[in-house]
Amino acid sequence: MAVLAYLKSLFILQLLMGFVFVVSGLIINFIQLCTCILWPINKQLYRRINCRLSYSLWSQVVMLLEWWSGTECTLYTDQATVDKFGTEHVIIILNHNFEIDFLCGWTMCERFGVLGSSKVLAKHELLKVPLIGWTWYFLEIVFCKRKWEEDRKTVFKGLNRLKDYPEYMWFLLYCEGTRFTQTKHQISMQVAESKGLPKLKYHLLPRTKGFTTTLQCLKGTVSAVYDVTLNFKDKQIPTLLGIVHGKKYKADMSVRRFPVEEIPDDEKECAAWLHKLYQEKDALQENYHKDGRFPGPTVIPRRRPWTLLNFLFWATLLLSPLINFACGVVVSGSPLLIIGFIIFLIIASIAIRRLIGVTEVKKTGSSYGNPENKKQN
Repeated sequence: MAVLAYLKSLFILQLLMGFVFVVSGLIINFIQLCTCILWPINKQLYRRINCRLSYSLWSQVVMLLEWWSGTECTLYTDQATVDKFGTEHVIIILNHNFEIDFLCGWTMCERFGVLGSSKVLAKHELLKVPLIGWTWYFLEIVFCKRKWEEDRKTVFKGLNRLKDYPEYMWFLLYCEGTRFTQTKHQISMQVAESKGLPKLKYHLLPRTKGFTTTLQCLKGTVSAVYDVTLNFKDKQIPTLLGIVHGKKYKADMSVRRFPVEEIPDDEKECAAWLHKLYQEKDALQENYHKDGRFPGPTVIPRRRPWTLLNFLFWATLLLSPLINFACGVVVSGSPLLIIGFIIFLIIASIAIRRLIGVTEVKKTGSSYGNPENKKQN
């Protein structure tokens, strides 16, 4: 085990995995671009192909969580709810406290066969991020600037377009609008006090507009809302860099299913329902901090081999020519070639590090608390 841990800590191996992800991602993005000719001919075929292409990219990140770091994911829910997974269109409400909360969501999507077709209401800045934003663009992900007057038309159009999506989709919403920090929490609770809403201890006040709009547009398509509350054993603070270094975490997720028929149609009543849901999520987190677990029975879905096999396919395809080229550079003895190759490795490592930086709490920019954004709810 010590040898394995040492190998996982080697920068060169991490760099090679990053190389596989970036180059395969660029290849996948190019293929996605080529599939655009299918849109006016057969829109559903275009969508099915892009679901599988995106799976081939995202599953490499899931592989890091499941196979490289060996992170364990336990669900706290009943078997009847689990039996519904992957068989219906749903909206997922997930707390936004950790750098890898999206990755824990993705691993559940993968284990129930909806990773390629998973959706999210994403901030517009991510559209400009190579690989991530480009892949999401071809997947018809809905991007927003979190300024309702600017987003209204774009969000309605994007959501309505998904009504006839051919694959079961899990539509992820971070209703808090931004990742939890103590500073944002203080601002959020000031807003809660000014609105006469109960204060939350472990969450930010939810922004209701995104949820009510998504539910309104997708009603008749989605059949349920899954409330997912995530935490980690032993007060672990997981990071994507930790995953890359092979560190193992233990994730716990409480999952509750609410049929859409039980959620009010009226916008104000729907918003009130969401506020009540977050009070219940807060109570779940309080229970977790006291008992070290969520209430209810546990289910541990088994990881599937497809993420590992997919990565091995891309690694075999891309690393062989890279290693042959590197050997050729060394054998040539040319200082110019060697210096050029070293510069390439440095640029590649910086690019990969910046991609990882997108998930880091301390580097996620946010206008939370900006007076211009207070009109959204």
